[in-house]
Amino acid sequence: MNDLVKIPVTVITGFLGAGKTTLIRHLMQNPQGRRLAVVVNEFGDVGVDGEILKSCAIPDCPEENIVELANGCICCTVADDFIPTIEALMALNPRPDHILIETSGLALPKPLLKAFDWPDIRSRITVDGVIALADAEAVAAGRFAPDVDRVEAQRAADDSLDHETPLSEVFEDQIACADIILLTKADLAGDAGLAKAREIIAAEAPRPLPVVEVTEGAVDPRVILGLGAAAEDDLAARPSHHDDPHDHDHEDFDSVVIDIPEQADPAALTARIEELARTRNILRVKGYAAVSGKPMRLLVQAVGARVRTQFDRPWKADEARQGRLVVIAEHDDIDEAAIRQALAG
Repeated sequence: MNDLVKIPVTVITGFLGAGKTTLIRHLMQNPQGRRLAVVVNEFGDVGVDGEILKSCAIPDCPEENIVELANGCICCTVADDFIPTIEALMALNPRPDHILIETSGLALPKPLLKAFDWPDIRSRITVDGVIALADAEAVAAGRFAPDVDRVEAQRAADDSLDHETPLSEVFEDQIACADIILLTKADLAGDAGLAKAREIIAAEAPRPLPVVEVTEGAVDPRVILGLGAAAEDDLAARPSHHDDPHDHDHEDFDSVVIDIPEQADPAALTARIEELARTRNILRVKGYAAVSGKPMRLLVQAVGARVRTQFDRPWKADEARQGRLVVIAEHDDIDEAAIRQALAG
């Protein structure tokens, strides 16, 4: 690649469990001749998504091109983590043709876009587009778009309710910043659910946005790469609840890392996670487990009480057969002792 050509970056955002990692795996496996690099931003102390992606590295996106940032939301650690990471990727030989950035589920995209205006990288990189993933079934259920009349009724009854929930604000900011929306898990939402989700997204979007229905992250890369949006140049068209960077506070959310022993019955682990979600308002569980008698590692992904598991790769010879789960919830719902007890069975 000519060194004078700007490297395009695609920012992939979306709420917890919307399918960002699944989408990136699909793009890695279908690079359309591009040499890719990936930046993964985790929420929590242990990176699960980055390790998952590294396990499926290919020549067009080798393991050294996959970088994990687990020190906090990159929209809050731009100078310390994000800028040096981008500079390191641009220094690779051969240089990437395209960089994918997976934000954490709690990230606000706009502060990240502002980082691309930094003099050190502005001349060498451009935001090709912002892709927002939205879980069709969850959006259709109204979880991230509260009923205005109902909110007003609650506000009238309780003076402390003077703002929307943090979850809805994150969702709305991600939609407002996007160039295209991927409506994921379309197969679970059904026709009525998809229609409702589209209606809600259209109401939240500050401008007309294309919406593409996606199942299992399968989308033609030509649809979402090569948009040429130069998003760093039109920030004013991407409004945010938190345009003041000091407004963005992740203290509303917390995470805990749980080491779990080898499991005799994966179904029993799934049942414990489902019960944990129902009783403790857990937003997300992700990680992996060892299963007795199985040479493969069990990947665990849960959004609320919906749990999915699959064997993703063999355990390495030098790895301890030790499971590890990251549990994410709103701050007031995190009770580490109770979570540990629930997952221990």
